[in-house]
Amino acid sequence: MPDYRVVLEEPVAEAFRGELESRIYFVSGLIENFSLSPVDGWIREIAISTSQPVDETDIARKLSLLVSRQITPLLSVPPREVWRSKHKENLVPNVFEDMLAQGAATEAGEGQMALSGDFLGLMAYLDSRIRTIVAEEFSGREYRYPTLIPFDVIERTGYLASFPQYLMFVTRLHSDVDTYAEFQRTAAEGDTDPALLLRNCGQVDYCLPPTMCFHTYHQLRGQAVPDSVVTARGKSFRFESRYSRSLERLWDFTIREIVFVGSRDFVTGRRADFMNRVFALVEELDLAGHCEPASDLFFRQDDTAEHIATQRMMELKYELRLPVAPDRTISVGSFNFHERFFAESFGISHPSGVPAYTGCAGIGLERITYAFLCQHGLDPEKWPAAAREGARRSLSPAP
Repeated sequence: MPDYRVVLEEPVAEAFRGELESRIYFVSGLIENFSLSPVDGWIREIAISTSQPVDETDIARKLSLLVSRQITPLLSVPPREVWRSKHKENLVPNVFEDMLAQGAATEAGEGQMALSGDFLGLMAYLDSRIRTIVAEEFSGREYRYPTLIPFDVIERTGYLASFPQYLMFVTRLHSDVDTYAEFQRTAAEGDTDPALLLRNCGQVDYCLPPTMCFHTYHQLRGQAVPDSVVTARGKSFRFESRYSRSLERLWDFTIREIVFVGSRDFVTGRRADFMNRVFALVEELDLAGHCEPASDLFFRQDDTAEHIATQRMMELKYELRLPVAPDRTISVGSFNFHERFFAESFGISHPSGVPAYTGCAGIGLERITYAFLCQHGLDPEKWPAAAREGARRSLSPAP
């Protein structure tokens, strides 16, 4: 593989190394690997390997553009924690490798994982705890949504403009007998080049949902909605490029989503209450972790920096991060305040006449389960008793 060393026009403070690392593969699909070597607390160059020769000047331009639009804005907002668990970090090595060896996890494809056994029981238990909190303490109403989501809903959410790197589309064959015959002939001849097969497709009416809350806004479109809490569990899909790694970043994953709709005070108050309730659950599970303001991985045309800075400064998004390795934490949950964006986009109003606001919280169930195992290990006998018994109950056959 060709190797290049790209000097950045603007150096990046080592404190923002993680932010930079999480974006580099999206710069070009030709990047196979990269490494950063900070000097005196600053990252001034990036070593990259590519699958084929590239224009070094063009790659340098893209990387410098990435830094100026997405990393530099973070420098104006000093990082801070809003909560930290009382439990100290105590990590178990090689958890994912042991899961593979035991058959508890099987890589089914890029960014896809088959899971079984105690992992499933634990994931079901953790979801049930969150679901119970939402139902009993927040009077949340639960829905089960379909997997596919209409493309025009994705358009309404602004996702096309902000996060094109994550989108995964669904298509189908043209409804025509000649199309079916052509497709069958091509496949029978062994010509399975995707470009040739897809020439008989055209409609992109639906997408795989990148998050569950979009279903809720679509469901409530055009309605006057009193102060409400809605929850759902379902599959979400995001193209993670080469960032797919163990159970930390999957293309196909499960979210427990909680949506708050209502007056501004209701939405911000419920978000804060739910955050605190989740923090208490994390400590009850004897987990180390912390929560901090965060920003989404925007890839906008001209105003990426403005969006990142605004989201951080106004603390519109918080992330719950749990350690999975001595040098790495992962986000297992986010708590978001959307102001009036989705209410206006979907025509959601408040029956009292005050403007409607929305917020949401999402807990990644594979991620939080994996983080639990990275801190407590694979042996259920070493888990906190409530988690051990809850996982066993979840795996028990229904009476």
